[in-house]
Amino acid sequence: MPRAMWSGVIGFGMVSIPIKLYAATESRNVSFHQLHSVCQTRIKEVRWCPTCDREVPWEEVQKGFEYAKGDYVMLEDEDFKKLPIPSKDTIDVSSFCTVEEVDPVYFEKHYYLEPEKNGKRPFDLFVRALIEKNMLGIASITLRTKERLCVLRPVGSHLMMSTLLYPDELRIDPSEDLPEHKVTKQELTMATNLIDLLTEDFEPKKYEDRYRAALMEVIEAKLEGQPVKQEKHRAAQGEVVDLLEALKNSVSNVKSGGKKAARGEESEDSSEEENVVPLKRGAKKSGTRKTPAKSAARAHKASGIGRIAKTKTAAKKSAKTSAKSKSKKRSA
Repeated sequence: MPRAMWSGVIGFGMVSIPIKLYAATESRNVSFHQLHSVCQTRIKEVRWCPTCDREVPWEEVQKGFEYAKGDYVMLEDEDFKKLPIPSKDTIDVSSFCTVEEVDPVYFEKHYYLEPEKNGKRPFDLFVRALIEKNMLGIASITLRTKERLCVLRPVGSHLMMSTLLYPDELRIDPSEDLPEHKVTKQELTMATNLIDLLTEDFEPKKYEDRYRAALMEVIEAKLEGQPVKQEKHRAAQGEVVDLLEALKNSVSNVKSGGKKAARGEESEDSSEEENVVPLKRGAKKSGTRKTPAKSAARAHKASGIGRIAKTKTAAKKSAKTSAKSKSKKRSA
């Protein structure tokens, strides 16, 4: 169980539900260190005071608000704790609305809530009520040094809390109407047909981080001393001269792609049926079954970390072998 980053209560009318707050997402980006290109040493970033001409430890760092050029109001940690905000320890639910009423552009970060032992019954009641009414709760919460607007919504078996941006934090106006442009009825029909052809249920597991996978391949190629493969990508198109013609081509490409996929599935099914050989009674199947050890090895090999570790080991072994051969030649 991860460590709770906030604890307090949900204020639901006169009911108080003790809960703990946890981060619901985590970054899977490939991380890098900053190195000095000359000696490949990790760069050390220090907090430096140009007036005192020395490094500043964390205990000497203080927050200040610049009210004029070079003039600051200094704030202590106690000043933040004494702020008269009711949402410091309470997620105060002020209203309810439907999911469709909150535009996704307002969503910022996501967390999930878990009840304390003495709050499981009112917690379950609150979640079931939200599911029954298909509503989400609008509330406020103070995280670190900022009060955030937030929504509470059931997601599967969890109660999620998503912080919202305030309207003045958006660079666009979501309520602004679409400007009028001259679009023909035929163009609109073709565009909607293309959307219909590409409409399918959203399945998150179908998608993967292709950038991360390609980056790991580049890292592995560099470790092995191999040239980096460069795949040809479709060049970005410039200005569309004939919009209707481009839409027609898009629709025909999607249709032909669907037919090719269907033919491919049929050929795979037929090839599988042809390769099936009836076993004689008492005969054993050939070793095509995956053992847990083989499956685990393949999964480890598929992960970037496993491949890099293996590459490093091989590189070290080859270096030792070459060193031994050189020493033998010298002695000879």
